[in-house]
Amino acid sequence: MPVPDSTGPAGFTGADDVRRRLAAAGHLVDDGLATALHLATVLGRPLLVEGEPGVGKTSCALAVAAALGTPLIRLQCYEGLTAGEALYEWNYQRQLLAVRLAEARGGALGEADLFTAEFLHERPLLKALRHPGPVPPVLLIDEIDRADDEFEALLFEFLGEHAITVPEVGTFAAERPPFVVLTSNRSRELHDALRRRCLYHWIDFPAPERAAEILRHAVPGAAEPLIASATAFVGRVRALDLDKPPGMAEAIDWLAALTALGVTRLVRADLLRTLSTLAKSPDDRTAVLAAFGAGAPGGRGEAHEEEASEA
Repeated sequence: MPVPDSTGPAGFTGADDVRRRLAAAGHLVDDGLATALHLATVLGRPLLVEGEPGVGKTSCALAVAAALGTPLIRLQCYEGLTAGEALYEWNYQRQLLAVRLAEARGGALGEADLFTAEFLHERPLLKALRHPGPVPPVLLIDEIDRADDEFEALLFEFLGEHAITVPEVGTFAAERPPFVVLTSNRSRELHDALRRRCLYHWIDFPAPERAAEILRHAVPGAAEPLIASATAFVGRVRALDLDKPPGMAEAIDWLAALTALGVTRLVRADLLRTLSTLAKSPDDRTAVLAAFGAGAPGGRGEAHEEEASEA
């Protein structure tokens, strides 16, 4: 397997370089993830990133593409995803046009003439392999756990050999292997054969200090007291038995909403009018309101600022 030059444009020079360049692209990563990203580029291996929703798996891949100055090619997985939607399909309209043009000129096209590379319609995986630029693209295979087991088997050749075999044409191998990031929310177990082909990293919800740093970076206009109280409140909400505990994505949205409303210190009235950014179901909203005594507007929700720390 080819090993990219880690000091060139196709990779990072080390974990510190990863952190610096991703931070410049608007995304903060810890040392563990930075090291995993660096090794993935050095070793030319796909990186499987798992974690609960909202911890920054997808945004990490977006930031890597921005940091490397290369295109992002995204394959969003879902139940029923097929090879034709992910790898390639034949361009039947173009084939038919070629047949009619040949007939108009008094000639004919055989099967070997029609099933060639020029009649292939590139889907994300083949597009990533055939990317012509000097810097390999970042290929994001997002939420692989949503696809069927059978779809995983279609990825084995691609992940292990950076190649796709088209029976009628042959094997397409990448001259410059794309940097592949797979994400999973662990809604189901992935096949061992897929895991063996990838490096692996688990993203935890960050500790309070780290969460505050991420919020500060993501919403630079937020007041420091608001960042502190929002971080603490999200941590308490995550301890509840919710259908969907808020992740960092929801925390960033909430802080951005509060800041947009001119809030500098968290009070219950502001919690009430912005709760939709944290609680994403009626049951979760009810649970949050019940747990922290934030009743209807005009009740305790109008309490003064000092009560925000109790929430």
